[in-house]
Amino acid sequence: MSTRRYPSTIAAAVEHELVVKKSRFIARIEPVSSVTEADAVIAGIRKRFWDARHNCSAMVTGVLGDQARSSDDGEPSGTAGVPMLEVLRRRELTDVVAVVTRYFGGVKLGAGGLVRAYSTAVSEALDLAATVRRESLTQASIDVAHADAGRFDNLLRDWAGHHGATLGEPRYASQVTLELWVPATELLRLADDLAAASAGAVAPVFGVERIVDVPD
Repeated sequence: MSTRRYPSTIAAAVEHELVVKKSRFIARIEPVSSVTEADAVIAGIRKRFWDARHNCSAMVTGVLGDQARSSDDGEPSGTAGVPMLEVLRRRELTDVVAVVTRYFGGVKLGAGGLVRAYSTAVSEALDLAATVRRESLTQASIDVAHADAGRFDNLLRDWAGHHGATLGEPRYASQVTLELWVPATELLRLADDLAAASAGAVAPVFGVERIVDVPD
């Protein structure tokens, strides 16, 4: 049975501003599906904050979070992009890009101060984000008559909430096909519970396994 843990992502973009000794640090973090999309986010923020001294960035992409990149964008080496990236790593996130825009306030912060400011800006922005877990789940489908669809939809909805599963989209034809994405460890339980609820008349058909986003 698959028990591998996958990095999470975030549900939607967040933005947060931090002021340190008159310098403004504006952190923008967005979910992305590829490096190309992350680069487009960075380019958009550079255009939006064209008059800022620095637009530093960090990204982690890939289902396993195995692709990472960062940029200090003119700040002293290692004081911005890498600390930002380390926050994303500590939070066990992937498919995210973080950009911190700095408007210099006239007071130098030193290397340690920059590291703290950039990492804190990202960390506080992430505190505002809704996270989305990613799990390897198996497709389970059942076909039921239209008259029974409401009852079984309610049953699956309740079952999913207690067994780490998530509902898919129903399909309507001569019968209604209800879909559930189920952890591998719960497949036999689902079959048993459906059999008990239908006097053996309804059995799930198991399909593909895929990585599914599950809101926390």
